[in-house]
Amino acid sequence: MDICFISTVVPGMLKGFVTQAVPISLELCITQSYIYFLVGMAEFFLFAVMSFDRYLAICHPLRYTTIMHRLTYIRLIAGVWLGSFSTTLLPTVLVMKLKFCKNVIDSFFCDVSPLLKNSCTDTTMIELLSLVAASILYISVLVTVVSYVKIVLEVMKIDSADGRGKASSTCSSHAIVVTLIYGSCIFLYAQPAQSHLNKGVAILNTVVVPLLNPFIYTLRNHTVRRSISDKLLIFCK
Repeated sequence: MDICFISTVVPGMLKGFVTQAVPISLELCITQSYIYFLVGMAEFFLFAVMSFDRYLAICHPLRYTTIMHRLTYIRLIAGVWLGSFSTTLLPTVLVMKLKFCKNVIDSFFCDVSPLLKNSCTDTTMIELLSLVAASILYISVLVTVVSYVKIVLEVMKIDSADGRGKASSTCSSHAIVVTLIYGSCIFLYAQPAQSHLNKGVAILNTVVVPLLNPFIYTLRNHTVRRSISDKLLIFCK
């Protein structure tokens, strides 16, 4: 997902740093917007699934293997992508039917808000559908918050410091990523108006977080940390 996210937005953004303006056809612009929201929506679904997975692992460890087995994984991942596809398809189809009076996007990628501002036809239905799609973000936030509240309450019941440390380690990387993504997306899409500040937050959401994700998730792995330490020792010698 992070590779798709970066590959969709960053090449055009980097080209814009050099040329100051990047020409793009309407078809490619709508395609970029669709892929961006398709992957983004799938990531929101996946965050909720991962939060539930961690809730089961910590709060119901003895039942975890009976609930989370291979078939459950397949169903959850299929649900993530099907849910994202069905949520983003209709607004994109409606955007394709719009007529546009302007041909300049006031953003570094084809985000929905600056794209609709270029339309000379009514976009009320698309905006309503976009709000419905954005509500999924809040549902994902709710599932994540409830899962982590229950996790925190369960961790507080653990007597040993080692047990609390292992439980916290299981959730820490996911919690950091979720906080960054949710915070930036709520700021961007909870308000309709776009500003220069919004563009800066969009860079955090589309570039910085996907770039940091591999480090956040892998540096908590003991094998990865030991390998990096060994490489650093060899380099220092």
